Amino acid sequence: MAKEQKNAPKKGQINIELPEEVAEGIYSNLAIISHSQSEFVVDFIRLVPNVPKAKVKSRVILTPMHAKRLMRALNENIKKYESQHGQVEEPEQFMPPMNFSAAGQA
Repeated sequence: MAKEQKNAPKKGQINIELPEEVAEGIYSNLAIISHSQSEFVVDFIRLVPNVPKAKVKSRVILTPMHAKRLMRALNENIKKYESQHGQVEEPEQFMPPMNFSAAGQA
């Protein structure tokens, strides 16, 4: 019982479990973002050189509020990364070598 209380989250904290198969992650080098009035959909895609077809490897659906929180968290983390490792260089304009009809890309 004492051990359960010791490992129990403190008030206001969330105990998050990361299953092994999820912890391995999924590599993505393209994200297509679309939205409706009630949600944002982020499709993570892996483009492979010289392969004319790509598959969505993972899809994350967010409320607009959580999409905005994610945007802020990514921005904050990129700033921290760049302060430690230098500016992340971007090509002037990146367009995937396929026709995508989604609303946006990242």
